Amino acid sequence: MTESSENYDLVILGGGTAGYAAAFRGATLGLSVALIERDKVGGTCLHRGCVPTKALLHAAEVAETAKAADQFGVKAEFQGIDIEGVLAYKDDVVSKNYKGLQGLIKVRGIDYITGEGTLTAKDTIQVSNDEGGVTVTGKNIILATGSEPKTIGIDITGRVLTSTEALHLKDVPETAIVLGGGVIGVEFASVWASFGTKVTIVEGLPRLVANEDEAISKNLERAFKKRKIGVQTGKMFKGVTQDDDQVHVELEDGTVLDADYLLVAVGRGPVTQGFGYEDQGITTDRGFVIVDERQHTGVGSIYAIGDITPGLQLAHRSFAHGIFVAEEIAGLNPAPLVESGVPRVTYSEPEIFSVGITEKQAAEQYGEDSIETLDYNLAGNGKTVILRSAGAIKVVREKDGPVLGIHGIGARLSEQAGEAQLIINWEAFPEEVAQLIHAHPTQNEAIGEAFLALTGKPLHAHN
Repeated sequence: MTESSENYDLVILGGGTAGYAAAFRGATLGLSVALIERDKVGGTCLHRGCVPTKALLHAAEVAETAKAADQFGVKAEFQGIDIEGVLAYKDDVVSKNYKGLQGLIKVRGIDYITGEGTLTAKDTIQVSNDEGGVTVTGKNIILATGSEPKTIGIDITGRVLTSTEALHLKDVPETAIVLGGGVIGVEFASVWASFGTKVTIVEGLPRLVANEDEAISKNLERAFKKRKIGVQTGKMFKGVTQDDDQVHVELEDGTVLDADYLLVAVGRGPVTQGFGYEDQGITTDRGFVIVDERQHTGVGSIYAIGDITPGLQLAHRSFAHGIFVAEEIAGLNPAPLVESGVPRVTYSEPEIFSVGITEKQAAEQYGEDSIETLDYNLAGNGKTVILRSAGAIKVVREKDGPVLGIHGIGARLSEQAGEAQLIINWEAFPEEVAQLIHAHPTQNEAIGEAFLALTGKPLHAHN
């Protein structure tokens, strides 16, 4: 091992969305920064998560558009999926983003160190790599080692996959079982269904996307039924066997389901083992690093950010964490993140967005008599009719108070999370939003219409 020649202001372990965001912001604030990563900068999000899955989802949207071309008076024929072409497109998207990140690291003067890092003291990370390694010291340490798919004891091999393996699958399954009806599960089910796969989702909880408002879950289940995606909710997984041709999934009720592949999509867990965290006195709970509202671990000048901390495992939350901690270290005293104000998006078809709390959560916090809700059916939205789509916007407010939650489902509705998060995070009142003018015809207009209806002056909806 060789000693580093520099004691950095900021040393970051993990180059995913949380880690590189902290590095970039720290560098722009004039801090000397070392970024340590054992794989590739960009982490899960860029290489095994957000970006490649959304590329597949866009390919799926193109497939669906081709299938439905005659609805729009366009003569086109869907001839099938060239999976090699789809994978090449996905890899090109990832590659361009990856090259961009590498360029930004160089431009911003960040020392990028490749290797396996271990926290060996409150200000030191020892890095092992092919060159023998280096010992890096810093006035401040940020832990950002990310997450990985949970497997709940299932052997991931052969025809049993996680999202990581599914992204590289070189054939389009004729049949597939998706274990888990959360975000990852419904997104892959949506892709495969568009590609022509007969998909069955198995979910132990009573409904799909169980963290969303119940009305959104019901809407998604209806849409999936229309798309002939099988949904078995309230069904517990027992075990899986496989042979050369198929997987055989047994449920607790004795049901056996057969398919070409099983996708295990039961969530993601923190990657925190083997880095020396506990040895330095850092508190963990079920693998998550426990921090205060300022992301501090309570040990030395060590912070933890992103998926290794309890809460939403989302790339944009990780970005926010990285920026926040860099500014905290630079003495800017930034406002801490409010978890309920983080936008949440599921990129299935139809898409789901939500910001704030659900009707059930609002009733529990404020009392049923102290909240008010409104469901706006997108049948009244001109752009949705143009797209031959359907869906709804749901608003939850405190009576005579601010908006508490905005939830939506429909084609391309992920883009509406932007205005929704402004409304929630600025604690706007419905009457204030109703005054705003929304462009026509857009889906964004549906948010305006929902608030017009909520304040008693509906335009394209019944009161």
